[in-house]
Amino acid sequence: MKSNYFLHYLKVVVFLCFVVSCDSPPPKKLKKQNTFVKKKKVHKRIIYTTDTITTENCEEFFTEYGKKNKETKVLLSTRLGDMTIRLYENTPLHRASFIYLTKHNYFDTTCFYRVVPGFIVQGGNSDSDVTTEFRTQLNNYLLPAEFRKNRPHKRGVIAAARDWEYNPEKRSSSFEFYFIQSQRDQSHLNFEHTVFGEIIDGIEVIDKIAAEDIDTDEWPRNNIPMKIKVLN
Repeated sequence: MKSNYFLHYLKVVVFLCFVVSCDSPPPKKLKKQNTFVKKKKVHKRIIYTTDTITTENCEEFFTEYGKKNKETKVLLSTRLGDMTIRLYENTPLHRASFIYLTKHNYFDTTCFYRVVPGFIVQGGNSDSDVTTEFRTQLNNYLLPAEFRKNRPHKRGVIAAARDWEYNPEKRSSSFEFYFIQSQRDQSHLNFEHTVFGEIIDGIEVIDKIAAEDIDTDEWPRNNIPMKIKVLN
């Protein structure tokens, strides 16, 4: 009697264990850490450049780069039209840096992210991880200011954005820029931001950008991505 009871009990326990094992979900696979290393592609992360550029060495780097890459014109394309931009030769570091980023397709990952009608339209950044990764690879380098008396803030010029805090040397962001859309005098920006070029064809495009609907953060509600290519 006890033996039969024990066998019956054992069968019940085995059956319950079988049921539980069938209902339990399979163990989840551990995801590999999305680690950034310098290879062509690692877990969908791309190496955009193998050059080592920093705030400390950028002057030397772009002085040499500028000697080999002397182009001064680029074409900026948007859904609202195209602009031809001439980069100034007397702001050589900003010119060379802009050409470098254009040739490495950085700006093609960005958009116009700030619009202040009657003042400026600003671009060269985005909320994309691709843009962030690109800038990280280049150490978010800052350029020395290149102020010039004969390069004032006037309608149609392109100038470098910069941080106003903890930046006594007024170093420029190499990635972010703005166009003056205003017809009014903007001389208060002279010797605060480096002007390094101007629109020579298609200036009406910045007016179209300035007319776009924007949100409370001055970001266009309908994104305005850009493509930039070197002309000559």
